Amino acid sequence: MADMKAGKTGEARGAGEESSGSPEPASGPLRSWLAAFPFIASLASVAGIYAAVSDRLPEPIATHFHGLDGRADGYSSTQGFLTGTLIATLVLGVGLGVLVRLRSTAPGIRWSISLGWGVATLLGALTSVTLLDNAGVTDAAEVRLRLWQVAAAVAAAVLCGALGWLLAGPDRRPPSPQAGGRAQRLALARGETAGWSRSISSPLLVITSVVLLAVSVAVAFTPGRLAAVVLFLSVPMVGALASVRVTVDRRGLALASTLVPYPFRRIRLDRVEEATSRRIVPLVDFGGWGYRVRPGRSGLVLRSGDGLVLRLTNGREFVVTVDDAATAAALVNTYLDRARERQGD
Repeated sequence: MADMKAGKTGEARGAGEESSGSPEPASGPLRSWLAAFPFIASLASVAGIYAAVSDRLPEPIATHFHGLDGRADGYSSTQGFLTGTLIATLVLGVGLGVLVRLRSTAPGIRWSISLGWGVATLLGALTSVTLLDNAGVTDAAEVRLRLWQVAAAVAAAVLCGALGWLLAGPDRRPPSPQAGGRAQRLALARGETAGWSRSISSPLLVITSVVLLAVSVAVAFTPGRLAAVVLFLSVPMVGALASVRVTVDRRGLALASTLVPYPFRRIRLDRVEEATSRRIVPLVDFGGWGYRVRPGRSGLVLRSGDGLVLRLTNGREFVVTVDDAATAAALVNTYLDRARERQGD
C-alpha cells in the first residue's frame, strides 16, 4: 500500500486521496500455504515410502522407462534420483508460494494453485511408484512401469488439481486503477510537503532467483563447482530487481532495491517536464520485462498495469510500473508547479 508522508502543516490531499486511503485486499498468507501444501505432502509421502523400502532397493535403480511395456532404459543412483526430486519439488513449491504471496490479486492465481496441486501430485506419485517398483528386485533392468500406473498417477493429478481449484476459491479483484493519462495535481497548501512511496515486486524474478539458488546448490555437489559459484553470485544480482521501492518527493523520483536501500536510479525534479500515468504492457511497449531501454524511452517494467510516466526535458520518457501511479504523478506535477512559480518570482 502506498505510503504518503505529509509535512508539519497537514496531510497531503487531492488526486489519489480516495485510492490511497481505501484498504487493499489481504495478501492471503493462508492462500500461499495452500499453494505450497501439495508439494510438502508430496515430499512427505516420498520420504515415507523411501524409509519403508530403502533396504530393498538395488543400486542403481531404474528411473526412466520406454514403450508401452514400460521397460527400463535409464538408471540413476538412489541418492541422485531423490536429490533431483527434492530440488524440483522445493523449487516449484517455493516458487508458487512466493508467486501467490506477492500477486494475490493477479488474474489466474486460482488456476496457478490448481496447476500446482496437479503437478505436485503427479511428481510425488511417479516418484513413489518408481521407488515401489524398484523395491525387492536384484537387477534394475527387470523393473517395469505399467501403463495403468501412469494413468492412475495422471488421474490422481487431475483430481487433486480440481481439489486445489475448489479450495483456492475465487480470485480477489485488484483495486481499480485511477484513470491515467491526465496531468493531475495534489492540493497541497503553501509550505506543505508530502512524500509518496510504494514497493513493486516481480514474481518471475523471485522464482528465477530461487531456481538459480537451487541449481547452484545442486551443481556444488558435482565437479562443476566453478559454475556453481557463478550461479550463486548471480542470485543477488537478479534478486536485487525482484523487489524495488519507488519513492517520489520534492527531490524527484528514486528507485532502490529492498535488499540494498541506496537508490540505483534517481531522476531529479529539474529533469522532468511533466508526469502522467497510463497502462503499460511490457511486451508491447518495451519488448519484455525488467530494466528496459528503448528508443525514446526507458524504465523499470516488472509487470503489466498502471505505470508512472515521466516526460523528461530531453524529450525521452521514463516509466515505472507501479500501483497508484496517478497519485505519484500528481505529486510530481505539484512540485513542478512550485518550482516554476519560484522561477517566475
